[in-house]
Amino acid sequence: MIVNKVTDLIGNTPLFEIKMKNNNWKVFLKLEKFNPGGSMKDRMALNMIEQAEKDGRLRPGGTIIESSSGNTAIGLAIASAIKGYRFIAVVDHHASKEKIDMIKAYGGEIVIVGDGYKANEVAVIEREKTAKKMSEEMDNAFFPNQADNFDNRSAYTNTLAKELVNELGTIDSFYAAIGTGGSSCGTAIGLKENNQNTTINVIEPVGSILFGGEAQPYFQSGLGNPKVIDYGVIDNNFFAKDDEAFNTCRYFAKKYGLLIGGSAGGVIYKALEDINKKNGSGNAVILLCDGGEKYLNNVFNDEWMNNNKLINEDVVRQLEQWI
Repeated sequence: MIVNKVTDLIGNTPLFEIKMKNNNWKVFLKLEKFNPGGSMKDRMALNMIEQAEKDGRLRPGGTIIESSSGNTAIGLAIASAIKGYRFIAVVDHHASKEKIDMIKAYGGEIVIVGDGYKANEVAVIEREKTAKKMSEEMDNAFFPNQADNFDNRSAYTNTLAKELVNELGTIDSFYAAIGTGGSSCGTAIGLKENNQNTTINVIEPVGSILFGGEAQPYFQSGLGNPKVIDYGVIDNNFFAKDDEAFNTCRYFAKKYGLLIGGSAGGVIYKALEDINKKNGSGNAVILLCDGGEKYLNNVFNDEWMNNNKLINEDVVRQLEQWI
């Protein structure tokens, strides 16, 4: 495959099969880390920009300003570099140093909010308010607002869902993290169009309140507000603890040589827990949003994990009973 711009490399990411010990389900990991920016957010970043160009919300020489925990901002920074836009990312302390460095490497600028928040608290609302205010005060500025932008969701319906159907045919159960709802619900809509019996399962951190419950602090990033979520396509939701998510990441690095991101670890753990309970057989897809290369200073750092009391060998023992 020969291309002349890096955005042509977005999509068509590989599948990685893992074997269950206790049933005959086929389990496939969709490795979105192989997009140019290292995450599935490249898909929606490009789609939001291209749709805004078509309807005039984004004009030549403009500035794109977005609230992000890091991955969306990386995708927007790449597309902005290619298309000649200025890009400003509004981030908080949940954006890892590696993500911030990547945004800067592509020419993006950084605005940090959330001063005074604890390490395991989120500042999503402050990020969004800041990005919106900046865009209103600047000439020729565009605020994609991924959490309230249906071009976010359609990106996955039109690409990721179609890829999975073309690769696997029937998909019986689908698992994904849920934040804005773009990737999980967008892919779910496409999968349901092909097979109404596909079970859609979404995973969020313990402490997230997308499905109710008591708000609590958590370290997992990339999760947010229920604005483009289509609750009608979701069959089940599960909650992953930080130690379940992060120790799963570390296990897959050492056992399979796969570096995956923090929330992706939570998705795998809860998906395997659910699949282990199933009878019979079927195809299950676990969507892994990004790679672990951006989390070397926390999830894969022994000192950070120990300081936050997140090392849990019981997670590893449980995984070894399932796969």
